[in-house]
Amino acid sequence: MASPILVLSTASSRKEALKIADVLLTKRLAACVNIVPSVTSLYWWKGRKEKASEVLLLIKTKKSVFKKMELALRKSHSYTIPEMIALPMTAGSKPYLKWMLKEIDTRLSAVL
Repeated sequence: MASPILVLSTASSRKEALKIADVLLTKRLAACVNIVPSVTSLYWWKGRKEKASEVLLLIKTKKSVFKKMELALRKSHSYTIPEMIALPMTAGSKPYLKWMLKEIDTRLSAVL
């Protein structure tokens, strides 16, 4: 089986998160993107502690398309350095994972 991964990212607003999700789904670089509203992020930026209200994206994809997904996300994102953290899916429902991997493959070469 291909290597399924979960990519975590954040966006500045629901509108931006929906735009990013649409791009990734349209290009078949993700099978599903969950958008979690209103997370509070505390972080360092340019030597200062910052606090922001953001939207969390949970992107279900696979390792073999990560580089293409990363490029598409960067192009769609307003942040200079958007968060992209990939976690391996070490277990899961076999029917779900099979569906997920199939949806990423479908028409991938025709869309890119």
